[in-house]
Amino acid sequence: MNFEKYPFEKLNELLKDIVPNEKYELSALTIGEPKFETPQFIQDKLKETSSLLRKYPSTIGEPFLRESMINFVKNRFNVDLEMNQIVPTFGTREVLFNFPQFALFDKKEPVIAFTNPFYQIYEGAAIASRASVIHIDLTKENGFKATLSEEDLKRCDLVILNFPNNPTSASMDIDELASWVEKALKYDFILVNDECYSEIYFDENNKPASLLEASIKAGNKEFKNVLVMNSISKRSSAPGLRSGFIAGDATILKDYLQYRTYVGCASPVPLQEAAAAAWNDQTHVDNFRKIYKKNFEIANEILGTKIPESTFYIWLEVEDELEFTKNLYKEKNVKVLPGSFLGRNGLGKGYIRIALVENEEKTREVLTRLKDFIDG
Repeated sequence: MNFEKYPFEKLNELLKDIVPNEKYELSALTIGEPKFETPQFIQDKLKETSSLLRKYPSTIGEPFLRESMINFVKNRFNVDLEMNQIVPTFGTREVLFNFPQFALFDKKEPVIAFTNPFYQIYEGAAIASRASVIHIDLTKENGFKATLSEEDLKRCDLVILNFPNNPTSASMDIDELASWVEKALKYDFILVNDECYSEIYFDENNKPASLLEASIKAGNKEFKNVLVMNSISKRSSAPGLRSGFIAGDATILKDYLQYRTYVGCASPVPLQEAAAAAWNDQTHVDNFRKIYKKNFEIANEILGTKIPESTFYIWLEVEDELEFTKNLYKEKNVKVLPGSFLGRNGLGKGYIRIALVENEEKTREVLTRLKDFIDG
């Protein structure tokens, strides 16, 4: 298998011969990893249950974990799930990589479509599945919304959407998602939405919709061909817990669970205990949202960028993303991610991705540096 280098590896190569300005402390706005302390109650639950490391974890997850995830889906999206409609996963990265291999295994000439630019795992999964790829190009011209021609839709076996979107911060409303559910039923492909940024939003009256909600609105109450993936990494500042889920079509999940038995990717029971505490609590998520919203308000004040509906990314348009990235690092000791490292076929050129995952003080300081660089 020949995998593309990860974007951060490409960034290291791009900057390796550059000596940054020592006047400034290094500030990395590259990776979408929250820089905030994991809430104490989550840490406490992990400590309290550490003796459970003596137990083998079950592939399907402990009932209390699945119940906490079902409660989250009910409380957040007003969608009722049965136990057989949700499977806990070790974060979303592993399921995004291995689910396509499972879903496409029996296809003679598998075809996968996913949003472009994208999270690198989608492409890796396509390579591992020996699948042909159709890129769903998200551009300024189409409002960074997902569209495919009827000809391409007919070819698809699996489609992966990612809304709210990394890296563009674009969202699709429930009607737009419902139209994709209708396409999945009409052309008989599996439709997945990667929803790991669904909880980083800033308007209580305009929360990102889930594909599960859209499926119900489209009349597909059993979620035929429809699946979502989500994680607590972003919402709870707890990427180290590796807690996520895949939910939706029970028929698909029944066979996928059997596949997972052989993968052997099960979360240790103390991690499940801590994750369940996180999934069941909303207050700490509200607090993190306030921080992210404040960061975007600072960005709006300094850079004039709009506050997106969700995510913690700025998809900033620049003239030459590679030269911008190199010169910014050299002059201001600030690292950003060139958009072209996240896209294919020219998508992402002329953009950089900025991750606003620091506290208010650090965000203001580094964005001021960025503004000074832009102004010359």
